[in-house]
Amino acid sequence: MKVSVYVGTSVDGFIAREDGGIDWLNEANACVPEGEDCGFQAFMDGVDVLVMGRKTFEQVLSFGQWPYGETPVVVLSHKAISFPPHVPATVSHSSEPLPNLLSRLQGEGAEHLYVDGGTTIHGFLAENLVDEITVTVVPIALGSGIPLFGLLRDSLKLSHVRTRAYEFGFVQTTYAVERPGQ
Repeated sequence: MKVSVYVGTSVDGFIAREDGGIDWLNEANACVPEGEDCGFQAFMDGVDVLVMGRKTFEQVLSFGQWPYGETPVVVLSHKAISFPPHVPATVSHSSEPLPNLLSRLQGEGAEHLYVDGGTTIHGFLAENLVDEITVTVVPIALGSGIPLFGLLRDSLKLSHVRTRAYEFGFVQTTYAVERPGQ
């Protein structure tokens, strides 16, 4: 199973403000030409399951319309979650350990997993479960916030796959993650 991270960051490596706010990202996205999604839909077309943390799920709910269609979404939380009526039945909750979750999803036929949300990304990286990271850098420095990588136990070796610069200032780079023992 392939596990991918696809995320936007500030130039100084933050995915959100310290309080989880992404106002800066929403403002930057307002400058993106209509019809341009920086490859997100093409990426999503290859994803079987999206795994996100509870805080990210709550942030997504604030967007209004559910943005992931019928793509299965697993929300990670140690606490029970009550899903609003407008959330599709393809959204579920899990509190199982990440390796167990991956085994279960793979057993259900998933081949490509998309991981989103700071704590969730950190957890998958800590377990050496990420195969690919796509980072879209937005031209703003926040100075502080929630870092993409956080504290790593060991260095994370990455191999460059591709980089694309957009005329509106975004720079997107995809890396393959070299997992220990592979």
